[in-house]
Amino acid sequence: MINVTKVFLPPKEQLYAYFDAIIARAWVTNNGPLVNELELKLRSYLGVDKLLFLNNGTIAIQIAIKALDLKGEIITTPFSYVATTSSIVWESCTPVFVDIDPATLNINPELIEQAITPETKAILATHVFGNPCAIDKIQAIADRHGLKVIYDAAHCFGTVYRGKSVFSFGDISTASFHATKLFHTTEGGAVFTNDDFLFRKMGLLRNFGHTSPVTFENAGVNGKNSEFHAAMGLSVLTHMNSITEKRKEQWLYYREKLKQLPLQFLEITEGTTNYNYSYFPIILESEEKLLKMVEALNLQYIYPRRYFYPSLNTLDFVTHRPCPVSESIAPRVLCLPLYHDLSFAEQEMIVRVIASN
Repeated sequence: MINVTKVFLPPKEQLYAYFDAIIARAWVTNNGPLVNELELKLRSYLGVDKLLFLNNGTIAIQIAIKALDLKGEIITTPFSYVATTSSIVWESCTPVFVDIDPATLNINPELIEQAITPETKAILATHVFGNPCAIDKIQAIADRHGLKVIYDAAHCFGTVYRGKSVFSFGDISTASFHATKLFHTTEGGAVFTNDDFLFRKMGLLRNFGHTSPVTFENAGVNGKNSEFHAAMGLSVLTHMNSITEKRKEQWLYYREKLKQLPLQFLEITEGTTNYNYSYFPIILESEEKLLKMVEALNLQYIYPRRYFYPSLNTLDFVTHRPCPVSESIAPRVLCLPLYHDLSFAEQEMIVRVIASN
């Protein structure tokens, strides 16, 4: 069976050494030494100044919205995982959808300003499949209209834009370290900011607002993560160079082998100085052809994913705003299997099935 992804697991001896130390200390959560070590090593590896390790990527978006005191409308993309939209709704804000660029699949900056109203407070954009948004244009729009910028950078571990980590941009960027991601901590996430005030505020928000064991500055949540999750992260981090090198080889293999077929590929944003090759989406000519291809792949025990589908502006719990590009692409996009253990022989089989259908 070949699934769309498979978790990377470090050598058990490496992981168990961390587990033994955790058990010896009997300190398993509440900002333990491994959580602090992971935060420091991630800052160094990614070249960022401030990050907080959290228990998942969804709470990261929710904390970002809360930290910026957002109330009202948030302009966002219809082409993302549902957590991007549901986090806005969960925080009692209103998502206002702006259509996507058909090449990069990111929010189209040329359409943002026409969606701005007196109630607009922020832009929450997703770097789709780890591909940076039009960051400079989005920031210029935000500056003109006094808006905050949050980036859902769930897929972006290791991506570099104009020589800087993509996590460095916006008022706050968020990440997911879920087991399906390029870098993972089993379950996990992070928030990133360059602002000292926001950094301190989010630190309080992730731990119930505690300023001491018996004092609270504000209402917070339990966004902390455990020593065991940090141990997984520290172990995986030591393998990231080989993980990213292998992923790039696999991504380029697909691109070369499929280039003659009537498929649309993701266009990497200009200014991206290092792409992380985290996903390989293909866009087919019609949903009918996609469904036929999925069926053919499934018959060979190959399981790609319709990702992202459906277009989020069509969800029942949001106000529909037409986004014709997203609504056209979402039923036709398919992410092919891509993970560290995937062999070239398995990729070749996948390519053969696609080429024959």
